[in-house]
Formats: sequence, C-alpha cells, structure tokens
Amino acid sequence: MELVIALGVLLIAVVIYEYRFRKPDQIVVYETPEGVGVRRARLYPRHFSLPISKGSHSYAQTIDASARGNLEIRLSLAVTVAAAPGHLATLVKTGGWTGNAVARAAKELETHLLAHTKEYTERHEIEELTSDGIREHLQLRLKDVGQTLGLEIVSLTITSFDTVNPQIAEAMRQREHARILEQTENSNQQARVAAAKARLRADEAIARLEHEVELQRYDLKHKQLEKESKLAETRVSNELLLKRKLLEFEKEEMRLLKDSPELLLLTPQAARLAEASQSLKNARTVVSLSPGEQSQGNELMGMFQTFVQGAINAYKKRKQS
Repeated sequence: MELVIALGVLLIAVVIYEYRFRKPDQIVVYETPEGVGVRRARLYPRHFSLPISKGSHSYAQTIDASARGNLEIRLSLAVTVAAAPGHLATLVKTGGWTGNAVARAAKELETHLLAHTKEYTERHEIEELTSDGIREHLQLRLKDVGQTLGLEIVSLTITSFDTVNPQIAEAMRQREHARILEQTENSNQQARVAAAKARLRADEAIARLEHEVELQRYDLKHKQLEKESKLAETRVSNELLLKRKLLEFEKEEMRLLKDSPELLLLTPQAARLAEASQSLKNARTVVSLSPGEQSQGNELMGMFQTFVQGAINAYKKRKQS
C-alpha cells in the first residue's frame, strides 16, 4: 500500500514538474516524423514541446546603401513580424528550437532587407529614389517570407530616408523646396483659372436666363397684344352691328312715316317744335291747325304749322285714294 502511495506521489510530482498549461498567446509545437506538429490541448509536456509566442516582434533597422553613381544613402526601417501559423516548421528551422525563434528569425530578415534594399537603390538614380518606392519593392520581394523564414510581416515602414553627403542632401532639399513652391504656384494659377471659368460660366448662365426672361416677356406681350387686337376687333364688329341695326331701325321708321305721315305728330321732332313755339313771347296757348293762320308768330311757328299741314294733307290724300 505504501508503495502504491509512493508511486502515486511520484507520478503527481512528475506531472507537476513536466506538464505546463498552454497560455492563450502561445503556439505549442512538437516534433513529428513528418516535421513539426501543433498541440491543441491545454496541457503539454515541456521537455517534448516548444511554446512559441503568437505576439508580434518589432525592431528598427538602419541600412546604409548607395544609389547609382556610388552616392551613399541611409534609411531607417521599422519592422514588425510574427510567427506564420502555416509555416511553423520553417520558423523552427530558421530560428531554432527555442522560445525566441521569432526574434532569431527576424535577424535573418534583416539580412534579406539589406540585400533587397541595396538591390533596388543601386539600380536607380538618387533623384528617383523615394520612400514609397523602396517600401513597395521590399514588400514585393518579401511576399514569400513565410515560406523562406516562417515569418509574417505585420508592418514595414521607412521612418527616414536621406543621403549621407550633406551637400547632396541640401541640394535635394532645395530641389524639393522648389518643387513644392512650383506645385503651389501651379495650384494657385489653376485655382485662378478655375475661378475665372466659374465666373464665365456664371455670366453665361445669367445671360442665358436673362435672354429667356426677355423671350418670355416678349411672348407675354405678344399674347397680350393679340388679345387686345381681338378685343378691339370684337368691339368694332359690335359697334358696326349696332350701327347697322340702328340704320335698319331708322329705315323702318322712315318707311313707317312715309306710309303714315300722321305719325309725324308723334315724333320727338314735332314735340320739340311745339315746345319751342310755346316758349316764344307771342306764342299762343292753343296751336291752331287752320291753314289761314299764316301771319302770327314767328318763323319757328310757321315751320311747325307747315310741318303739321303737310302731315294732314298727306293723310287726306292717302284716305281719298
């Protein structure tokens, strides 16, 4: 019984000594006949496994290179790498069977960065070199870094880029200063041209609108004149029609007076003659219709008597016929 207890205690001690809990930020690998495998369990034997951090590893690198013509340049890089999950065997091969395999593999990456940077700079003039161009070239060359080094590049930034020769650096700064001033002046001139074009377009739009307004006013005035012309034509037509009716009425009245002269006594002209004769000083109260009374009154009375006598004679003639 004591032996069993001793063996149990020894087994527990061995387990406590040998096994460790895998942390969430770790990848635990072990050796297999095919290469390297990954343990999924939370417990792993520490002497038969290798925990590799999933976290990233950052470092800075300064590279001295030369452009075409053997003009020295210096640039600083900020690189962040991490273990490539699909290429852990390559990472172990590059960085070794150790927990800081990522950092050791990053040392190998520094050599690749130096070689690719010099390869690019030596093929270009110093005026052609830019930070963006170098960074794009490095990213293109290191796109398969997972297969070669077992690393994954999280970020690659060029923090500084300058020439070693201060005179060349000053000349490049002056050239850049002149280029910026030229671009600024071009931008200002383009802004002025754009403003002038905008004003021209606005003036054209205003002139077009004013022309359209004038056309609308002309159309409205033309329509108003047409309406006034139609109204005037209608008014003249109505007046002509009224005058024709009055003329027809007067013709009918003359025909009636011609056929019936006695109606002359009922006309307004006869009434006015009578009133005028009554207003004279020698006017008589009773108008005599006798033909022998031709000597009284004045000329107006004689005219009235003649008018009345003519009406009576016409009536008698018509009655005798």
